[in-house]
Parts: sequence; structure tokens; C-alpha cells
Amino acid sequence: MSLTEQTTITTQQPILNLSDAAAAKVKELLTAEGNDELALRVAVRPGGCSGFSYEMFFDSEFVADDSLTDTGGVRVVVDAQSAPYLRGASLDYKDGLQGAGFAINNPNATRTCGCGSSFS
Repeated sequence: MSLTEQTTITTQQPILNLSDAAAAKVKELLTAEGNDELALRVAVRPGGCSGFSYEMFFDSEFVADDSLTDTGGVRVVVDAQSAPYLRGASLDYKDGLQGAGFAINNPNATRTCGCGSSFS
């Protein structure tokens, strides 16, 4: 399913919120990709030190049970299996002396790993 068919999978309430800094960086990266069909897909996958890990990538393929929302001017896609783990979480972007990168603040995580990309 392409973005032109998104009305069948769009939700009103975002599963995952984006900070202004994260939305700006994602928009910048999407512009560099040069493909208006892309959305940011955020998923939870088994693995990592604590049991689950986050996965983020640009995607243009969607299925009927995906949640697609516009958050801060960015289309964000979350699959149905990841949604319960990500509901209420927020994505932030920091750029400083210690480095740059995205970070997910997830109130559903009971334990996180030192690497910051794994949780349970």
C-alpha cells in the first residue's frame, strides 16, 4: 500500500511523539532522500541486551494495520505489533559535543540497557 492510500490506515492520536528537534532532523533527512512517498517507520524488534530493540528507517510500503500519523509535519508509521510498546513514547534528536543522534524516551520500558537502544 502506498501513501496515496493512507486514509485507510491513518490514526488520529500519534503512537509516538516527536520533539521539534527530531521532527526538524527527520524532515531534513527526508528532503535529502528526495522521495515524497517516504515516511519514518519506528518499530520494536526482539533482540538486544534487554530483550527488545528499536528500529527506525524510511519506508514507503504500508499494510492495513499500520498506524500512520502526521507528527510535527512528519509522517510516522508504527506497525500493529510495535504499537503497544511505543504508545506514549517520544523521539528526540540531540546534536552536541557528545555526539548527535536520536533517542527514544519510552514510559513503557521497565529496564533499559547502557547502549540506549535496548529495553524490556
